Amino acid sequence: MQHESGQPVPETFVGMLNACANIIALEEGRCSREQIIQSCCASAAFVENSLVDMYAKCGSMEDARRVFNKLPSCDFISWNSMILVHVKCGQGQKALELFQQIQHKGVWSDPVTYVGMINACASVDALEEGRHVHEQIIQSRCESDVFVGSSLIDM
Repeated sequence: MQHESGQPVPETFVGMLNACANIIALEEGRCSREQIIQSCCASAAFVENSLVDMYAKCGSMEDARRVFNKLPSCDFISWNSMILVHVKCGQGQKALELFQQIQHKGVWSDPVTYVGMINACASVDALEEGRHVHEQIIQSRCESDVFVGSSLIDM
């Protein structure tokens, strides 16, 4: 595309970032970020969320957190990304702290959020917090979600 003078669109960068995350190519992901900034696609929320995900999956939680903190507006997808990568990296307590921030900010939670939280509770043996999350799941009518139910059983 670059040799043909084609202009990448935001979806192009998401694909590049996902590829970098899948093969744990942190340096290539960082180069992609520079291209994103130069192309003015950095303001697309889904590109920034993909960047957070790529950094985290490549093991650079510091970079992921830095991008997340600079997001102009964090939606539930942004928060879910951060929660899930903290759980995946064995930082369940940090995921629980992020969930508390979501609650204080009034950010909507979905089944993905709840699966992340249940897994975080299980990873740090936080049964009481897990019960509290279970209550919220019932209130939000997400208890029939298969992944949520399976995670609850596992916890």
